[in-house]
Amino acid sequence: MNLDSLRSKSGFICDMDGVIYHGDCILPGALEFVDWLKSEDKKFLFLTNSSERSPRELKEKLDRLGIHVESSHFYTSAQATASFLVSQRPGGSAYVIGEAGLTNALYEAGFSMNEINPDYVVVGETRSYSYEKIERAVNLVRNGAKLIGTNPDLTDSMGKDVAPGTGSLIAPIELATGIKAYFLGKPNPLMMRHGRKILGCSRKETAIVGDRMDTDIIAGIHCNIDTVLVMSGVTTEKDLKKFPYHPRYILPGVGDIPGL
Repeated sequence: MNLDSLRSKSGFICDMDGVIYHGDCILPGALEFVDWLKSEDKKFLFLTNSSERSPRELKEKLDRLGIHVESSHFYTSAQATASFLVSQRPGGSAYVIGEAGLTNALYEAGFSMNEINPDYVVVGETRSYSYEKIERAVNLVRNGAKLIGTNPDLTDSMGKDVAPGTGSLIAPIELATGIKAYFLGKPNPLMMRHGRKILGCSRKETAIVGDRMDTDIIAGIHCNIDTVLVMSGVTTEKDLKKFPYHPRYILPGVGDIPGL
């Protein structure tokens, strides 16, 4: 496979879990890949469907793994959600089931937290999940609040284990209300377009690197940019046969992009 066209791209949008690390373990070639992005003066952005952590916290995590990049190189589904909501209802309010990365992004966008009559019920991945929160969310949505999910992922990777993702956590609210949530994370093209806008690169100049066919790769296809599937994450060779679409490149890991 000739990778010259890929290596000549000026912008790279990269997923994180399954691409750069698994849980708290850095993946082979990740450090060298990021060093190559820097040395070749590439524009790059880590685009993650996780809404738990802020860009600063994600920067600190990579610091601990030995990869040093500025927080401006991160864009999360929490930020994408906040950007969308403020474009729809500036100064609005939300009832949030999620972690600090989500609530902070909403606060920074000028939203307030509201448990009585919010404009939106917003759900992200969280470990502080309870029947009481589901019950409140259901009744708020039934009373007119719009239901928003930070991403549609059914599971999140926890190293070798998996945890329920936002798509699973929001499902009881959808079932109890009969209302489908609107999801802002990948594969929603809005998140990809905003990521490309941050990079300042055209479609032809940009590639997306990810490990999931149903989020990363289809998001790239929707936005008409070249797609790179790395086999260091959740997707297996057997999985590829299940999908009616195909990535432009399939590589063992990100270290193969610069040809390490």
